[in-house]
Amino acid sequence: MHTRSLVVLCLLFSYCLGPARAAHSQQSSSTVMRTIVRKTDPRYPEIARRMNISGTVKVIAVVAPDGKVKAVEAAGGHPLLIQAAQEAISQWKFAPGQESREVIELHFNPLLK
Repeated sequence: MHTRSLVVLCLLFSYCLGPARAAHSQQSSSTVMRTIVRKTDPRYPEIARRMNISGTVKVIAVVAPDGKVKAVEAAGGHPLLIQAAQEAISQWKFAPGQESREVIELHFNPLLK
């Protein structure tokens, strides 16, 4: 009886959170990213390659009105890959526009390089 109640509560809880998740993803997908004019690929860290570390690094870049990247802050990812992502994205150039915060994800795979 206790297990069935727990399952019902879990299903009810996931059903109630479903619309909130959908609304959040719709909101973030409506955000338009500025056009990238020049992109520098990250240098895969040798130690990460030897350790066969792969994954996605998520960063937030603050882009000035002239398109230059003013700051890059880590939002997630493996610590050995974050610095490489930040260094590469700090060299990117975006199309001119209002100052913005761009969420960028870079995927690292030691088998592809």
